[in-house]
Amino acid sequence: MKLTPILTISCLFVALAASAQAPAGKSTAAESFGEMTTLDSFGGPSSGTYKPTAAEKARIAWWRDAKFGLFMHWGLYSKMAGYWKGQKVIGGEWAVKLQKLPIEEYRALAKEFNPVKFNADEWVLLAKSAGMKYIVITSKHHDGFSMFGTKVTPYNIVDGTPFKRDPMQELKEACDRHGLKFGLYYSHAQDWNEPDGYGNNWSWPGYPRNMDKYLDEKAIPQIRELCEKYHPAILWFDTAGEITQARAEQIAKMARSIVPDILINSRIKLGKPIGLPVTDFDGSGDNEAFHQYHNVPWELCGTMNRSWAYKEWDKDFRPVSELLFHLIDAVSKNGNYLLNVGPTAEGVIIEPYASRLRAMGDWLQVNGEAIYGCGGTVWGTEFGDYRTVDGKRKFVPAPANWRCTTKPGKVFIHVLNWPKDGKLELPALKGKIIAARLLADASAQVKVDQTAERIILTLPQTAPDPIASVVCLEL
Repeated sequence: MKLTPILTISCLFVALAASAQAPAGKSTAAESFGEMTTLDSFGGPSSGTYKPTAAEKARIAWWRDAKFGLFMHWGLYSKMAGYWKGQKVIGGEWAVKLQKLPIEEYRALAKEFNPVKFNADEWVLLAKSAGMKYIVITSKHHDGFSMFGTKVTPYNIVDGTPFKRDPMQELKEACDRHGLKFGLYYSHAQDWNEPDGYGNNWSWPGYPRNMDKYLDEKAIPQIRELCEKYHPAILWFDTAGEITQARAEQIAKMARSIVPDILINSRIKLGKPIGLPVTDFDGSGDNEAFHQYHNVPWELCGTMNRSWAYKEWDKDFRPVSELLFHLIDAVSKNGNYLLNVGPTAEGVIIEPYASRLRAMGDWLQVNGEAIYGCGGTVWGTEFGDYRTVDGKRKFVPAPANWRCTTKPGKVFIHVLNWPKDGKLELPALKGKIIAARLLADASAQVKVDQTAERIILTLPQTAPDPIASVVCLEL
């Protein structure tokens, strides 16, 4: 996905008093900025239904404010680094299945896995410098190798490698020290190391696989261990082949019996999200956001290059401008952004990842007000609308010229293309705009022409920030 290298963010400070004359019981734009769960008041299309209880709303409040997290794919596949027996292979963490590798040969990588350069504090502080508020890391991916100390199987990093340490425990403690929330990814259905697990269709031909046996003997006991040992803030599931609604409910109930406020993502089960009370937030496709505002809290997970796990030869890293667009776009649609890095088998987050994280953190130091604690757009029409195309009703995206996020009394307009003529037209808002300024340069002049039908901003000739700028308008 190629995006404009310059992003600009403007912010409208909207006084709540501007809508004081609204009829009782009617939601107005200004009243709804802080807790938007519908766009009915504003006319833009949206998807999903969200009706949390007070307790459900409270447990996800921190996550909805956080907006930005670090995803990490790290395991034996990191030792492969994109190669198998000297030959370049695709797939990364999926290489075992895509190449149908002999599982006993893959297991042997554990004897060589020794990430002596791993430093939990360094990883967490890097995430913190990026402006991230939480971390999610693979405790067990589809390969079946456990990256934590477990009593369920000796095939784990503590008992099965020269490393002999538990990086999940060290990361949990580092997150606690530095004020980040700690989450765990766990592949609960797909497990290529187990005859009864889902996904391995080449190692045990003719074997009568029993998914319930796998769940009862490995997955559920390990999920219990993860909750009891690390008390994660998030359990992040993935590729839930053959997981029934009843099984998903069983897993969620067990997890919350140990960690009552744990957040669970919608990938606990395939197909249409279960939603509350089982799952707390939905997920869009990998590297692909929802096309429109989504009423249910949701998360975009994405890669920084073309891989989830480390591959030495994947050097196709996305520019910072594209990564920032994904963050801004997700928040404007009521979502979060979980951005992935793939550490090496030695335990190093390489510089192409690190430099991009630090650059995003620098931008957020200036413009974080337009991201953290924000709700989605006040309009919704900027994303596009439903139209009849070839006789079928379809959602047709509009050009991504600007995005909008909100807070109580504030609207942030994200301009993705700095206008060549300096004029940006926006839909109408109630209340008289009385002042305008740029966050990065308060001395720069921003003119406002406001009518009942629209707002036109006259911006400076050039943006004050080479990647993104923020303009604030006050009512």
